[in-house]
Amino acid sequence: MAPRAPIYLDHHATTPTDARVVEAMLPYFAQEFGNAASHTHAYGWRAEAAVELARESLARGLGAGDPRVFVFARGATESNNLALLGAAEAQRGRRNHLVALATEHSSVLDPLRALARRGFELTEVPVAGSGLVDPDDVARSLTDRTVLVSVMWANNEIGVLQPIEAIARRCRERGVLLHCDAAQAVGKVPLDAAASGVDLLSLTAHKLYGPKGVGALYVRPGRPRVRLEPILFGGGHEGGLRSGTLPVPLIVGFARALELALAGRADEAKRIAWLRDHLLDRLHACLAGVFVNGDLERRLPGNLNVGFEGVSADALMAGLPELALSAGSACSSARPEPSHVLKALGLPDDAVKASIRVGLGRTNTLEEIDAAADRMIAEVSALRAGRRGTRTRGEAR
Repeated sequence: MAPRAPIYLDHHATTPTDARVVEAMLPYFAQEFGNAASHTHAYGWRAEAAVELARESLARGLGAGDPRVFVFARGATESNNLALLGAAEAQRGRRNHLVALATEHSSVLDPLRALARRGFELTEVPVAGSGLVDPDDVARSLTDRTVLVSVMWANNEIGVLQPIEAIARRCRERGVLLHCDAAQAVGKVPLDAAASGVDLLSLTAHKLYGPKGVGALYVRPGRPRVRLEPILFGGGHEGGLRSGTLPVPLIVGFARALELALAGRADEAKRIAWLRDHLLDRLHACLAGVFVNGDLERRLPGNLNVGFEGVSADALMAGLPELALSAGSACSSARPEPSHVLKALGLPDDAVKASIRVGLGRTNTLEEIDAAADRMIAEVSALRAGRRGTRTRGEAR
């Protein structure tokens, strides 16, 4: 008998592609395989029509109005790079100052730091111990030379939801662009692109039960115009902002995944928030020294970033092969440094190293959460009692 698959509790890293999404994509791999940029025959026309229908679906779902505001990209990382590098280069010689929260994803901080090495100035705004930022602290960081502010809508490690609309108002008052990495927020919390006041919004499909390899950048329409320089060249696709043949099946799947996520969002949010709180209640009831990182109210419904005093997260996860967990961002898992997000909360190193990220999602059941709680309680207790060694992830048990 094959070993049972681990209980999946890492939905912030990625999500399984919904079978209904796969069904929507399948015709565009074989029967409708045309290139959406081929304008001289029916195969290309049908592919282009599928892309435009997907664009319209995204616009309806995200309150964007004009479907042409979406630039399809390979994922949120590419969307973030296009937004940040594109906006900065478009303003080079006029404005040279960039602002981001200290808790931003590496796909935001790394390109901003690259720009700083190219002559731009960068301010990283600290957050409170809750993980939230005061919009006035963002406003105080702005200067007459500020090009852009980048603030994640929902943090990928601690799940906190930043006050985006308040930050957008302060940026708009100073004529500064606001970019949001919304990869973790879309389909999980209410999000209206136009009403939010955001200028640039990065999205990805694989965090909302869609395929990997596709995302989009929302570029606010209207005046003043949001100016971007492309970062990829060779064909002038997507209004000249993102060259490359469009992955029609993935784009179709992206739109279908968003439709499904939005259709059941409110009920699903209540369900997984209840499961999260149930898990936390069980941990608190059976273990001392359990602490939550980040504000527990302004938070993604499926996120729990929790630590256990006196226990190494690496040792804990090594002892729980039947649970798929993480200690932070999947994109930074190869780096040995402690989580920059948790350090930005002011946590001491021992608390950072004792923390794990639980990401609940559509696939999880109450039975799974109770089983996970049982195993976590038992393993933490064993580690504290010295009945486990100091194995790290990947070592044999």
